[in-house]
Amino acid sequence: MKLIRSKAMAVSMSLAALSLLAAACGSSSTSSSSTSSAPKDITIGTAYAGTGTYATSSLPELDGLKLWIQLENKKGGAYVGAYHKRIPLKLVAYNDQSSASTASVLYNQLITQNKVNILVADFGSVLTAPAVAIAQAHKQLLFDQSGTGIPFFTPNNPYIVLCDLPESSIWPSPLAQYLGVKKIKNVAIVYDSNDFDQSQAETLKSKLTAEGVKVGYYQAVPTSTSSYGTLIKTIQATHPGAVLELGYQPNDTAFLEQLQSSGVKFPMTFTVFPGQLLSLFQNQVGKKGLEYTYTYGTNYFNNYTSVSEGLTTKGLLADIKTYYPSANNTLGLLGYNTGLVVQAALKNATSLSQLALRNALTKVSGSLNTVNGNFKINSEGAQVGELLPLAQLFPTSSSVKLKVVYPTASASASAVYPAP
Repeated sequence: MKLIRSKAMAVSMSLAALSLLAAACGSSSTSSSSTSSAPKDITIGTAYAGTGTYATSSLPELDGLKLWIQLENKKGGAYVGAYHKRIPLKLVAYNDQSSASTASVLYNQLITQNKVNILVADFGSVLTAPAVAIAQAHKQLLFDQSGTGIPFFTPNNPYIVLCDLPESSIWPSPLAQYLGVKKIKNVAIVYDSNDFDQSQAETLKSKLTAEGVKVGYYQAVPTSTSSYGTLIKTIQATHPGAVLELGYQPNDTAFLEQLQSSGVKFPMTFTVFPGQLLSLFQNQVGKKGLEYTYTYGTNYFNNYTSVSEGLTTKGLLADIKTYYPSANNTLGLLGYNTGLVVQAALKNATSLSQLALRNALTKVSGSLNTVNGNFKINSEGAQVGELLPLAQLFPTSSSVKLKVVYPTASASASAVYPAP
């Protein structure tokens, strides 16, 4: 009996010891999980156009995003509110070569294979379009940089937020108002048949018609269009008081070059991209082809001395020139601003879940002020915090300078109409 009791006591003591050990291990595990549950890095995935039609816009936008990542990693990473600490940022970027079908494959790879925390779309509506459906299907929040097409934003899709530009349907509102104020009675519109340009064209036609302005020429062309000679002659025959060509950078360049070489002059010529890539247009089109033409003004040409997140205009331009000179334009600003929107989401989200990130951006909407202006989104995730003013390119001794001409309250110069 004594032997049995001794064995029983030994077993009891062993069980107690194991129980204490298990409790200790459990306590240690619980304690460590609260600190080790934070990821070692925050992975940001994006596609970019390293070659092809959209490279001139995509590459500076990517470099702007890289600048934000570089500056945050110098501080130890982005501050993640859910873990009360800074976590290093890691970028995974794949070249889609300006192909929407290639971009589709790469977006899917970033989500399913790379399992990125943050998904950022490539430049523009054409290359963003495939990401919208893929992100929604995988319940991954899409940080849409500059894909402003109306169809992207719907009541049943919480997995998208437009970071840097307003929805393209509202871009031309100041332009339409200006044409009405100038009492220009006959307008010609030629536009690319994609979401970005078509939505602008439809807005213009609707607003101008309502104001009694005749749209005497209204024509869609493929986004791949590079020859405008015949179109220019056809437009000339309608005797327009203003010609609005709505395209991407290669379209605008080709149109302005061929307009100049044709010898045809219109009282007013408007194109979309010179305000975004002014240095490029100065090199490609030259002073004579740009002077007195109109374009959208952007926040790159504003001087923000006070912001609630990120760098001021002076600080941003200094860092861009130091680290990424190719991003010294509107597209570089947009890429950097995308980073600031990501930063706001990470800082204010209660977790790294995709809907928590989206809810965090709803929380800061209207109060986030950056070098790109006021970040404000509607219930569908579309940016509504900015209107792009109308600008005109005035000749200088050697080149041209962009100045806002409408609305009058924000104008820095009086418009010259008709063009000399």
